[in-house]
Amino acid sequence: MQVAVIQMLSVPDLASNLRQAQQLLIQARQQGAQLAVLPENFATFGMVSEQLVQAASIVQAWAQQITQTLGLWLVAGSVPVYNPTLDKYWARCWLFNAQGQIVSQYDKQHLFDATVLDQQGGYRESATYCPGDSLSVVSTPIGRLGLGVCYDLRFPELFAELRRLGAECIALPSAFTQVTGAAHWEVLVRARAIETQCYLLAAGQGGDHPNRRQTFGHSLLVSPWGEVLQQASVGEAVLVADCDLDYLHDIRQRMPVVAHKKILLGSD
Repeated sequence: MQVAVIQMLSVPDLASNLRQAQQLLIQARQQGAQLAVLPENFATFGMVSEQLVQAASIVQAWAQQITQTLGLWLVAGSVPVYNPTLDKYWARCWLFNAQGQIVSQYDKQHLFDATVLDQQGGYRESATYCPGDSLSVVSTPIGRLGLGVCYDLRFPELFAELRRLGAECIALPSAFTQVTGAAHWEVLVRARAIETQCYLLAAGQGGDHPNRRQTFGHSLLVSPWGEVLQQASVGEAVLVADCDLDYLHDIRQRMPVVAHKKILLGSD
């Protein structure tokens, strides 16, 4: 089954980002993709908090329309969804089927609060966002799909749990910084694929954004053996590859790491 990873260079303009995403999704469908993954904050990148409140409903309506029109399953990156109780947002990843229905959603669990030696100097997602508290794995045309978002990549326990829940493919909408991405992005994506014996569908933002943000790009699709099947550089990109579940199950049968797993606890 063909899957597409979409790389974008989003701007602080919702309508412009949705037009860009639509053009790239059309290309993906024309290349035979049955499911596509958009990057983190694909529609709202760089927008300030006050602009985000209405964005979720607009993006949801857009995604329902585009998936029905194209007959395409869609991992709609992450979208800020307002939580009135906390006066913050969830970084929500929606999975739409080809009929425009939301069949799964995931709220980013690990928030990026870190000092980075770039033009921003530091990031405090917890000032605007609240973490999610549940995982989801559902059946799709490309196999059982789990969801994660960006900084989640650094926490292998989350990916191990997705594998335990039956994941065969894991979508990872992201927006790694230039600094952290150059150092860690590819090695982390490939490590998570090897550890879980899953296809990793890692969609990123890539390039210089108007708000002085630099994102690393280099979106990639990785096999359950850790092979890089497709990889972008920076700027817009559509990557399409095959998720071969027979190949995946052969790897798992030949090297049954889950069955061999032991957790040794230290004594006090």
